[in-house]
Order: sequence, then structure tokens, then C-alpha cells
Amino acid sequence: MTIMKLVFLSFLLLSTASHGSLALRTMLHSLSESSNNKNYLTTQELWFNQTLDHFSPFDHHRFLQRYYEFLDYFRIPDGPIFLMICGESACNGIVNDYISVLAKKFGAAVVSLEHRYYGKSSPFKSTTTENLRYLSSKQALFDLAVFRQYYQESLNLKLNRTSVENPWFVFGGSYAGALSAWFRLKFPHLTCGSLASSAVVLAVYNFTEFDQQIGESAGAECKAALQETTQLVEERLASNKQAVKTLFDAAELEIDGDFLYFLADAAAIAFQYGNPDILCSPLVKAKNNGDDLVEAYAKYVKDYYLGTFGSTVQTYNQKYLKDTSLNKHTGDRLWWFQVCTEVAYFQVAPSNDSIRSSKVDTRYHLDLCKNVFGEGIYPEVDVTNIYYGGTNISGSKIVFANGSQDPWRHASKQTSSPDMPSFLISCQNCGHCTDIRGCPQTPLSLEGNAQNCSSPEAVEKVRHQIIEKMDLWLSECHASGGWSSM
Repeated sequence: MTIMKLVFLSFLLLSTASHGSLALRTMLHSLSESSNNKNYLTTQELWFNQTLDHFSPFDHHRFLQRYYEFLDYFRIPDGPIFLMICGESACNGIVNDYISVLAKKFGAAVVSLEHRYYGKSSPFKSTTTENLRYLSSKQALFDLAVFRQYYQESLNLKLNRTSVENPWFVFGGSYAGALSAWFRLKFPHLTCGSLASSAVVLAVYNFTEFDQQIGESAGAECKAALQETTQLVEERLASNKQAVKTLFDAAELEIDGDFLYFLADAAAIAFQYGNPDILCSPLVKAKNNGDDLVEAYAKYVKDYYLGTFGSTVQTYNQKYLKDTSLNKHTGDRLWWFQVCTEVAYFQVAPSNDSIRSSKVDTRYHLDLCKNVFGEGIYPEVDVTNIYYGGTNISGSKIVFANGSQDPWRHASKQTSSPDMPSFLISCQNCGHCTDIRGCPQTPLSLEGNAQNCSSPEAVEKVRHQIIEKMDLWLSECHASGGWSSM
């Protein structure tokens, strides 16, 4: 890097910091608890003064929204700007995944905006249901659009130019992947394209396909062991519920549905994030040896799900979800609000051949929404799908990518259409956001390393196809000379 570029980047970092100072239980696992700075390209916080209600001509309230920028790879002055969308958790930096490799390849600056209400970007000092009325994907998309304009204008100011547009490209995974697709859909003039990784663009009321995919990914032996475990747990709940909950270190979950949801999620995580053998190997072994399946599963839950993976029992406790104070676990309540108002994704047990307990049904979810947020809270799934189009999204220049073992792929666009290719990465441990996270998907594989995927070549093939699309769409943006400001 030249001395002149270092001077410019230092100035850009300092001046932006000065000017700028005027987060469901099994969605994309947050890296927010990690203290390992190798996991991030940067953790330097910057701040943007954001509009609270983009849909009111009268309400001019604002709040501080956290963001980050990484300029080491930026090709001055006309390099692209990559906008990495943060989703349903605290955003503590720009993650060092495969997008960093793409940024280096394309000479891109990388910026990342924390989702409103999550992390340090809370407009209020509490999360009462009334205060959450501005928490929605629609408001979040306008946050991104307004921030994008602000950042482009501030860059132009620093480069002593006017009405110039760098090519922008938007990225996101899981819910943020849906936001990435929806941003291109709603603001096509503000981005050259988007990568929608494991993008859950379809709001689903009763999401039975989630459990069905877990069974398919598990395979016959592991699926049978999981189903038998669920049956044995239900029997023990009927005879001595305190004992079985204590076995899983989950005695605080007084509502049986919460406990059974906790156990279902613990299994799903292994397949969703590319660690199937951690669950299936000991469970199948226990079944074949005639050992106690419940105890074998409890060991997995405590050692891996609550231990290595880092989940907490509190996440499933409705008493805790009703807490309206701001704390490091507030994201659980926030995401449930979005679930209960916009997208549902109710992971209910299928009527036949289910792995999870049949007690995790629609009524359980609706009761949770009412208990946690009060009367009148209901997921407007049809409205969401009408507004965005679901899997019939009528966009362009959006790349969709999914992992074959990921249960969330059934809420994503899995068929290609003109100008919106959809790629499926097939391998034994290809799960949620494999295209940008590699294998396993958690813990983080630096730069999205795919060598631990059971088929690294399958991942690299899709990545090559993504690069081809990005190269084409960014080139078309350069050829068009950019756009006018919004």
C-alpha cells in the first residue's frame, strides 16, 4: 500500500468517525460474544444519526446507529463499496469471512451497519412492546438506504467531488440475507446487485419443512435415535418433569413447551451449522449399545449446545423473554418480536414422522407471542409475502445460495430465474451460509475456509459462479457511470 493511500485512509477513518458521531433461536449464530479479534476485519465503532420513523412526515426523532468501515483493500477512488448487512444480533465488527476475500479481489471498501434496536443501536432505553413499534424489516431497509446515501456523500466530500457514485454491492446471510435481497428489490438504483446467502425471503406460518429437513439431514439411524429420544423425554416429563429438566440443566424452564423447543433446537443446530457428527455419532452409538438415549442426548446438549456452541437456557425461558431492560441478551426478545409480527417461521412439528415433540405446535408459538408481548400481536405473514414477493420475488441481479443440509433453505429461493441465479451447495456438512462461512459454519472459519467441508470443490464451484455474477454486474455499473442520488 502506498504512503499516499495510507495517509488518505487514515484521514478517511478519522473524519468519518468524527462526522458519524453527530439483533429466532436458530438463526445465524452471532459472533458477538467472541473476544478473538482475528474474527473481525475491524471492531472500531462509528456512529450515524438515523431517522427513527421513515414512514412519518411529522416524526423527526433520530437515534444513533452503530456502523463499521474497513478500507485496507479499497481501490481509490472508484473501487466498489461492499455493504455487509448485520442481522438479528449485536454487530460488534466486520466479520472476517469469505466477503473479506471478495473485498480484496475487487478492491472494495467494506461497511457494515448494525440493525436498528440490536446491540448498541437501540432508539429507546427499554424494549416494551410499545417501544418496539419501529422494529421491522421495512424500517431496517430504509435505514440501509439512508445510510448508503450518507456514506457515499461523505466519501465524495473527502475526495473533493460531487454527484459521483461508486459501485455498491450488498451482502447478507440468513435474515440479513433476506434484507440483502429485499434491498435490491426495493432500491435497485442504490446497488449493483446483492448476495443473499441462506436468505429467508419467504415468511412461513407453520414451518414444518424445517423439522423435515433435520430428519433428512440426519439420515435413517440418527433420525430414529432422535425420535426415540423425544418419545422418552415426553414420557419422563409425564412422570417426573423436574428430574428430566434438571438432567439437561434446564430446570428453570417451567413451561414444558419451552423445554421441548430447547431440545429440538439443540438437535437442529448440529445440522444447520455443519457439525452433524458431534450429535449423531454418540447418539447412534448409545442406541446401538442399548445405553440411555436421554442421558446421551443430555450430555450432547450440555457439552456442545450449552458449552462449545454457547447457547443459553435463558433464551428459551418466556419469563426472561418478557424482560424489557437492555442487556446483552436483549436480541432474543427483539427477534421474537419480529417473528411474532412479520415472518413467523413457526417451527412446528409435522403431523407425521416428526423429530421434535408434537407439543411444539402452532398454539405454543401463538401463546408465546401473547405471553411475551401482549394482546394483538400476530405475525402478518401474508402481508410480508405480498410486500416482498416471498420466493416469487420480482427482483434482478440477486444471487441466492443455500447449503443442502440447512433447514432454513426451505424459506429461501431455491430455483433460478432470469437475472436471479440460485445455487445449492451440496455436501454432508454444508449448512447455513456455507458460501460465506465455509465449514463448519460455527465456530467461524477465517475467510470462510472451505477445506473442512466434506466437498470443498462444491463450495468453490458456487463461489466461482458468485464471482462471475459480481464481476458482470459491477462492470455494468462502471459502464453506466453510476446513478443520481435518491
